[in-house]
Amino acid sequence: MTTTCKVSICVPTCNRPELIVECLDACLAQTHTNIEILIGDDSADDRTRRLIEQRYAYDARIRYVKNEPPLGQARNVASLFARASGDKIALIHDDDYFAKDGIQSLLELWQRHPQLEVAFGDQYETDAQGNADPLKSAALNAAFHRTERAQGMQKQPGRTGLVQMFPNNGWLADARLVKRVGYRDDVGMCCDYVFGSQLCLAASQVYYLHRYVSYYRKTDVSISRNTRGLTSAASLTAFWFVTRLRLDPSLEPARRLALRRLAPIVVSLYAKNDAPLAALRVAFEHPYAYAYGLDARFYYHLSLIVRALIPTKPRGLPPSAPRFR
Repeated sequence: MTTTCKVSICVPTCNRPELIVECLDACLAQTHTNIEILIGDDSADDRTRRLIEQRYAYDARIRYVKNEPPLGQARNVASLFARASGDKIALIHDDDYFAKDGIQSLLELWQRHPQLEVAFGDQYETDAQGNADPLKSAALNAAFHRTERAQGMQKQPGRTGLVQMFPNNGWLADARLVKRVGYRDDVGMCCDYVFGSQLCLAASQVYYLHRYVSYYRKTDVSISRNTRGLTSAASLTAFWFVTRLRLDPSLEPARRLALRRLAPIVVSLYAKNDAPLAALRVAFEHPYAYAYGLDARFYYHLSLIVRALIPTKPRGLPPSAPRFR
C-alpha cells in the first residue's frame, strides 16, 4: 500500500521564496515517492513563481498556482485541498518541512490499521536558519501532550484536536475526510486549530506516532508572532470556538483542558486591549484556569484589569465574542 498510495502534499506560501526551497526539496526527497506537491502562492510579487520555474520545471510532481488576487491563508489551503488528487493529503507550510522519511513513517501506520483516517507525529523545533534544537523540540511536543506514553490509537479522537495535540501541519489524513471537513475562512488566524479540532472530531481513528516526522521553524515573521497580543490573535478566536462548540458529554473534560490553557491568554488580551469587564468576566467564569486563585497569573491579570479600568484612551476591543456557525 505504501508504494501504490498517492499522497498530495499541500504547500501554501506567501512572500517567502528564501524558505520554500528547503520545504520543497524535503518534499522531493521523501522516501515515499508516489507524491504530488501542490503549491498555492499568495505572494505580492513574482519571486516565488520565477524560483519555481527556474529550479523545479523538470519535475512533474510539482504543480504550482499563483493566486491572483491572493486568497488569504485559509482559502489558499482550501484551494490546495480541492486540487489534491491523492488518496492521502498532507499539509506543510512554506517555512516548515518534512523529515526525509516523514510521509513514509505516517503512511506505514495504515498497513497495521487499515481503517485509520488521521496520523501525526512529533515536530522538531528549529531556529530561523533551520537548525533543530533537541531540548526545545522535546519541550514543544510535551507541551502539546505528544509523549511516549500517549503514542498509539487515540481513545478519544476529538480530544486530540481540542487540546491541540494535533499539529498545525506535518500530518497525514484520508483525502475524502479532509475535503469533507474543509478549511474555514471565517475564523481568522485560528484556521489551523479549528481545522485540526474538526478533523479529529469527525474521525473515528486517529493515531499519534511518537517519532519526529517534520520540522517547525520559528521566525520573526511568523503569523503567530506578528499577531501575539493583538485582537486578531488566534488564541482569542480559539477560546470562543471551544466555548461554543457542541460536544458529546464525554468530551467535556477535553473542553475544560483546552480552556484552562486559553482562558488566561484571553483575559490578558482583553485587559491589554481596553476591555477590562470582558477580561474580568472570562477570569471569573473559568476559575479552574487559575487553580482557583493559587496561580500567580491570576493576581497579575487582576492588576492588568484594574489598570485598564482607569480610562486613558478610547476602548479598543469590544467585549462581544466572534460568531461561529
